[in-house]
Amino acid sequence: MPISEICNREVVIVQRSDTIFETARLMREHHVGDVVVVEDRDGVRIPVGIVTDRDLVVEIMAPALDQTIFTVGDIMVPDLATVKEQAGVSETIAYMRTKGVRRVPVVNAHGGLVGILTLDDLLELLAEELLALAKLVKHEQKKEMMNRR
Repeated sequence: MPISEICNREVVIVQRSDTIFETARLMREHHVGDVVVVEDRDGVRIPVGIVTDRDLVVEIMAPALDQTIFTVGDIMVPDLATVKEQAGVSETIAYMRTKGVRRVPVVNAHGGLVGILTLDDLLELLAEELLALAKLVKHEQKKEMMNRR
């Protein structure tokens, strides 16, 4: 199954120049733990960074910095790990594990932002798959019992 089928396509985006205050407000408004920093290149939104709620706490709130002065560009994670939309689930899990990330923006062939995939999304998918397997086992057991009567 390609990642494009399970990624969240409603991504909250910001620009490098947006303030930390604006970013925190957006995260609260949309009930998300991250925003993707994008640049517009020839009409295509290219992800260039990510900021998480943890980044806001560790980098701005804990040292008591002014969140109206600092921008997303000041604290964003610059070495952004992304995954192509046609990548498979196992491939993406291995990539996320290698990179040590819990979230990855999903991009198209041109590098444009398509969505975002989180560890939570993958856990939900895998839980559904395990439940389906458990139901299969239960069904087979019932079938066998019915055939033996």
